[in-house]
Amino acid sequence: MSGSVVFLAVILLMVMGFLLGRARAFSVAGDKTSRLHSLPGYHGYLVALWCGVPSLLLLIVWLILEPMIADHAMISAIPADVIASRSADEFNLFLSEIRRLAAQLPVTGDVPAVNLAAAEAYNSAAHISSLAMTGVVLALAVAGLAWGRSLIEVELRARNEVERAVRVIMILASTIAILTTIGIVLSLIFETLRFFSKVPFTEFVFGLQWSPQTALRADQVGSSGAFGAIPLIAGTMLITVIAMAVAVPIGLLSAIYMSEYAGPKFRSFAKPVLEVLAGIPTVVYGFFAALTVAPFFRGLGDFLDVIFFEPLFGVELGVSSESALAAGIVMGIMIIPFVSSLSDDVMNAVPQTLRDGSYALGATQAETVRQVIFPAALPGIVGAVLLAVSRAIGETMIVVMAAGLAANLTVNPLEAVTTITVQIVTLLVGDQEFDSAKTLAAFALGFMLFVVTLVLNFFALHIVRKYREKYD
Repeated sequence: MSGSVVFLAVILLMVMGFLLGRARAFSVAGDKTSRLHSLPGYHGYLVALWCGVPSLLLLIVWLILEPMIADHAMISAIPADVIASRSADEFNLFLSEIRRLAAQLPVTGDVPAVNLAAAEAYNSAAHISSLAMTGVVLALAVAGLAWGRSLIEVELRARNEVERAVRVIMILASTIAILTTIGIVLSLIFETLRFFSKVPFTEFVFGLQWSPQTALRADQVGSSGAFGAIPLIAGTMLITVIAMAVAVPIGLLSAIYMSEYAGPKFRSFAKPVLEVLAGIPTVVYGFFAALTVAPFFRGLGDFLDVIFFEPLFGVELGVSSESALAAGIVMGIMIIPFVSSLSDDVMNAVPQTLRDGSYALGATQAETVRQVIFPAALPGIVGAVLLAVSRAIGETMIVVMAAGLAANLTVNPLEAVTTITVQIVTLLVGDQEFDSAKTLAAFALGFMLFVVTLVLNFFALHIVRKYREKYD
């Protein structure tokens, strides 16, 4: 039985435990539930926790260890001379072939006896482990259900026990989130240091050429690679600036209108329609940019060249079929809801007494918005803009389809550029050697994005602390 089926079975047993525990609480209380220290529902939750928590923890540990058990059985079935005849990398590749063979059993054709025996041992160990996991986990769940039900009595402090268990679960969840963040950062740092052991830090940070193609073998003819990240940073910033120039004014003005000027009927209609933009897949925006916006700017550039630039100045605009302008404008349209919706919610959260006080002092509605509501809502607005900037920096699909893959160092929005995220995807597509500078460059670019985001957060906190208006 698969782990997902066992998980569902445990969940059903937890539901049963809740019902049985609640019924048991009513039974021991008789006709007077007021005799119970805790409400009957808490007794049901307590039984469900006794049923589910130990069994689910065991299930998680078992699922982690099961592949190791199967691998150990597979390796034990391989003769020692076969293992000794292969290097570490060759042996890992050999084990991967056996796992693929195990997934295809029974097979027809000429298969080496060693491979077949190891694959059968792998499947046998996995099957036995799965059966044992099913039996042990379900038995533990039933035992926990029975034990939890036996604890129910009039004086049982079920509410205290449940709240203590929930507190522990929340602490564990927050700890997992923190450890996950630390793990991501450490993995980025570790792989980035490996990259800088192959490529000088100064070349990466200050280099003006990006061409990560490298030779995989010493005897292979190929480029040594150029890993200057400046063109990628410039392309990312160019598209982000264009996107924010579209999203921030439109988003903030929309939020101000819907929060302070629009009537309830228009607001109830306009806000959901505006938020629909956030639910459209980015690939749809990419198609829109590649098939509509980019050709429009290309045609507009050709038209202006014919009637204006060439006759008067003898030059051409040179609008590329893939341009930062097209990608940035469409990206800005995509992130308008991030600015407008969050800013609208923040401005609506400003107390009405501040508006009334401003009007009482003779301020107009525009002055109230500019001098009272906007300063009071500034922390939330900065957070909304920062979220939009992060969304723009991390966008990939629109850039691939509308701005291209060319790492050009330019500030001309009419030319094709690329971004850091696009290059990360490009570097990690297909089978890669994770010891090569080309692949490790993706981790260095990821670490650079992490640093940029951290700097943006510090900058946003500085703005908030400097300009925020405090009210009692």
